[in-house]
Amino acid sequence: MNETNFIVREPLLDPKQRVIGFQLSWQNSSQAAEFSVDDLNSLMEFVAEKLNDENTGFLLGDSILFMDAVPGLLKAEGLKLLPPKNTVLVLSKRDFTNPETLESIKELRQLGYGICMRGADLSTLERSFFSQISHIEVQLNPANLASQAKVYAALKQSSVRMVARNVLSWQDFDACSALGLDSFVGKLHLTPRPSAEKKGLNTAQTTILQLMEMIRKNADIQQLEAVVKRDATLAYKLLRYINSAGFGLRTEVQSLKHAVQILGYSPLYRWLSLLLATASTSGYSPVLLETAIVRGRFAELLGQPYMSKAEAENLFVAGMFSLLDRLLGISMEEVLSTIQLPEAVTEALISRGGAYGPYLALAEACELNSMLVGSLSESLRIKPNEVNAAHLSALVWAKNIAAA
Repeated sequence: MNETNFIVREPLLDPKQRVIGFQLSWQNSSQAAEFSVDDLNSLMEFVAEKLNDENTGFLLGDSILFMDAVPGLLKAEGLKLLPPKNTVLVLSKRDFTNPETLESIKELRQLGYGICMRGADLSTLERSFFSQISHIEVQLNPANLASQAKVYAALKQSSVRMVARNVLSWQDFDACSALGLDSFVGKLHLTPRPSAEKKGLNTAQTTILQLMEMIRKNADIQQLEAVVKRDATLAYKLLRYINSAGFGLRTEVQSLKHAVQILGYSPLYRWLSLLLATASTSGYSPVLLETAIVRGRFAELLGQPYMSKAEAENLFVAGMFSLLDRLLGISMEEVLSTIQLPEAVTEALISRGGAYGPYLALAEACELNSMLVGSLSESLRIKPNEVNAAHLSALVWAKNIAAA
């Protein structure tokens, strides 16, 4: 794979804000306007290699991957390595004017691959295209939503699914959901929903923070167990997560004492940070939690080759905590006042500075499709293929955790 190409992602959401897949795009650190077919093919091969297992198959379960494509990619070998039912290629409307491209699209559709049309004028879209595409990208115009609603209603009667872009507010999201749009791609999930009710910490989260503080102070295992035993649900969740496939232990952990003996305090601290987010009962957006898990694991994997295991685990905590204010519905200042974190973690959270900040910033940039990916990677001396491998590995790991 070309040493200057990065994989960046945006989540694909259903109307209930659940992550049903990802839009994968390609970014070139040399700022080249176009990618060669060879570059795109090698990126597809890389994605297929990292997301497929010979024994278990596609590692992201039923998630759908939307990937930017060009006509020359439709016959590329890398595409054949991806499962058809999980793969949707995004092509420009102008690509459908070429007879050879149309023939390739027809062949891929027969094999079960999805095709998404981008840049179409919905008001004049010919129904003859409907047999060639599975999805159509909708660029929302809030100022003209009424007239767009008529088009959406007509499309809803077809087999073509609508994917919305440019949804900038939760009000528009709810309106599009009501109009029958199937999925949404973008960064809206990072914008808090307006709510008069302040969420704050619930009982379980308060207990977890107490445990994290006790671990930081090296409290005895017996003292930790005494706190955990006050909350049976918390104890169950803790053991379930530790025994999940994402953690990779060969021996089943049956008690907190056993967990500490096998893991040590530092990994247990990191897992409590994950539980802190999942213990919310306030109806947070599911995508926000998954994003936090991916961000934490991604940052950890980026740092592992360059720092100790304990420091890399601190990166996981920093990644998880970076979205904790939105998950809990309180300010970051309030989050940080509830627990004393290592100074380097706090610095990363507040300013993206210190030893951990750049790793966290790089993980964020890849999820925001930011043009800072290349410069951040270069400053950390991490090669693009290493960033891409960590990125895809984090997506798989988060999927395993979510399924636990």
